Amino acid sequence: MKSFRSIILLNTLGKLIEKVIGERLQFQVISNNFIYQSQLGGLKFKSTTDAGIALMYFIYTGWVKNLSTSTLAFDITQFFPSLNHCLLSLILDKAGFGPQVARSFLNYLVNRKTSYYWNNFSSHSFDVNVGVGQGSALSPILSALYLSLFFHIFKKRIKNLDLKISTLSFVDNGLLITQSKSFHLSNACLFSSYNVALTLLSKFDLQVKHSKTEVFHFSRAYSAFNSPPLDLSPIGSLLLIPKDTWKYLGFIFNRKLCFHKHIDYYANKTISMVKCMKIIGNSTRGLIPQQKCLLYRSCALPITLYSFQLWFYSKAPLLYPLNSLGKLQRRAATWILGAFKTSPSYGIEAIAGLILICLYLQKLSGRSQLRGHTLPTNHIIRSLLDNSPNHPSPPHDLSLSTLTKRQCGLLKSHVIDIDNRFNEVFPAFNSINLELQPGNRISDMFSNQFSFHSFSSSNDPSFKSRIQ
Repeated sequence: MKSFRSIILLNTLGKLIEKVIGERLQFQVISNNFIYQSQLGGLKFKSTTDAGIALMYFIYTGWVKNLSTSTLAFDITQFFPSLNHCLLSLILDKAGFGPQVARSFLNYLVNRKTSYYWNNFSSHSFDVNVGVGQGSALSPILSALYLSLFFHIFKKRIKNLDLKISTLSFVDNGLLITQSKSFHLSNACLFSSYNVALTLLSKFDLQVKHSKTEVFHFSRAYSAFNSPPLDLSPIGSLLLIPKDTWKYLGFIFNRKLCFHKHIDYYANKTISMVKCMKIIGNSTRGLIPQQKCLLYRSCALPITLYSFQLWFYSKAPLLYPLNSLGKLQRRAATWILGAFKTSPSYGIEAIAGLILICLYLQKLSGRSQLRGHTLPTNHIIRSLLDNSPNHPSPPHDLSLSTLTKRQCGLLKSHVIDIDNRFNEVFPAFNSINLELQPGNRISDMFSNQFSFHSFSSSNDPSFKSRIQ
């Protein structure tokens, strides 16, 4: 304590202030629909799972129209260190922020200098006129604002060229999606749109890492399938040859959307974790069964069920996933109880306090469907739904309203399950209501009316008897 100085809290206080500013910026740009609806990274109410659900919907929509889907994934190299400060300040003004906010960020970002220190060596100052810190709480929203203008311009140029392209973006990962009856036509469309994206990104001082660019074709054909390559060498890239599987944002796809490899990958990862957990406790010392059960449910199951919405939905084939996950849960139950391997599965799972994996998936799926009704109206999942009330932005080009009744009946997706839930739940919750704006919440306006008392279980002798 003698070496403590209050000055060391300056870095912590600065991060807290950045987080407060970032929360207000996010609420503002989500409210005024400035963020492009296909941007799904670094923002509230958005996640990698949303990107996977939207992509699955696009593919199934093409199949019910007898169209095949092709995708082109690209990665922006050195994204955060390459953001132009002057252009970012103009984008803030374009996003509807007042001149004071734009000037504040202009003073915060432009004409910055840095120097490097190593032991007794110190370098001279360098100008830092580009980039935002990846560890800063402001970098996710500032990078999203920077790319939002790019996607708005890209959409207009694609529309002028009459190219049928859908886009998805997660931070610095972009995805171009097209549908047609011929993969050669899809490749031509992807080539043209990728060329437009490269030209536009260069004007934003951004570059694409061509070695990470991938193409993948989805097809339900039962016969031998030869994926045609995509030659991007005329525009400075590489010859892209599709692989049998494609890994995107942690999802493992094949051309028929069979997620056996995806399920096996995460199930084996969790089995390895359960095997390592045996070191933590045994029958005579270490963790008690209740703690083991909590550890399995909070640390192991979330890894196993990563983006389960991609393969768990109404009318989906579930025999293989449930068999694979059932074997996993049996191993976990025997570890929790220290039971014999020949013990009956249902019995040890019940004693260990684990519900059946199929019932657990139904519970999580129901919660995920309800979450769809709390999303902002400019979210891509909401833009795909047919009966979203009071939609301020135009619906997606592939939304349910563009399909016939027969096509909607044939369509299988988690988006369909969310849409069916609209008949059961009245969507009265608005996540971007003015009452939820930072500064207007009850806890903010009447902070003097709240009091918080810390509680320590060690000081209360009756606490242990109450929880038993």
